Amino acid sequence: MRAPFAYLVCLAAVIAGLGVVLGAFGAHALAETLAARGRTGVWETAVFYHLLHAAGAVGVLLAGRAGALPAGAARGVAGAWLVGVLLFSGSLYGLSFGAPRALG
Repeated sequence: MRAPFAYLVCLAAVIAGLGVVLGAFGAHALAETLAARGRTGVWETAVFYHLLHAAGAVGVLLAGRAGALPAGAARGVAGAWLVGVLLFSGSLYGLSFGAPRALG
């Protein structure tokens, strides 16, 4: 079953919102912990790519909805970008808290 555009756009928007929350959390609540571990830059990179991928997914989905891209391709690309948030940014978030370096 293919997910409808509206569902995927909402999912991408929620993931983007989560990126904003994690960015604020890292800048405020975790600032001392990240600085003590020397991981502030890792966290910032994770948040940057998190937001970039989420915005890209929304853009591709909207382009697919408008007919600028084939619908199936738009869903596939957006889905890959959302999975990329979990894999790439997720690994960097983990590294920020001391996960094994092999995770990165």
